[in-house]
Amino acid sequence: MNENKVKIVVADPSALGLFGLAIITLVASSQKLGLTSGVSLIIPWAIFLGASAQLMACINDFKHNNTFGATAFGAYAFFWFAVGFTWLIQNGVFGAELASSIDTKQLGFAYLGYLIFTLFMTIGAMETHKVLFIIFVLIDFLFIGLTLTSFNIIPELAHQIAAYSELLIAIFSFYGCGASVLNTHFGKVFLPVGKPFGIFK
Repeated sequence: MNENKVKIVVADPSALGLFGLAIITLVASSQKLGLTSGVSLIIPWAIFLGASAQLMACINDFKHNNTFGATAFGAYAFFWFAVGFTWLIQNGVFGAELASSIDTKQLGFAYLGYLIFTLFMTIGAMETHKVLFIIFVLIDFLFIGLTLTSFNIIPELAHQIAAYSELLIAIFSFYGCGASVLNTHFGKVFLPVGKPFGIFK
């Protein structure tokens, strides 16, 4: 009995995922840096760009048999879904009782978990390209800042670490998105991203 295998070709979803990450970190960092206030108009960007765009990238990376990319985009997509709902709870959308029983140390444990995840993903990013590696290092610092802030450990310094790391994530993610689109579009290295370190492979 002959088995026919059909391969479905899909475009590399990295550009979309990085664009989603760039937009939400740019908008969210504006609030952390004191350039804007509140989170009301950050929530839609968290849900549709930070979460949904990265989730789309995740699903299509699974089709590419790219475990690293799919796991990264999926994990951070669900992070932004959770953050969006956290802000909704904090702002009383689901009722005053839920909003009044908040313990931010619970967020600290969630951020700590994401820090652990990001640390080993940073090792994986070393064998992808250097721009992605830089993004992951900055995400490490973001989660260090968020974790310390949630546990009220050196909160002012930790907040600044998180704020500036998040802004730099946005800048490097925009560059990574542009490189992914233009390098593919022109079929050559239009924007260099740096070769893998070659330590583990």
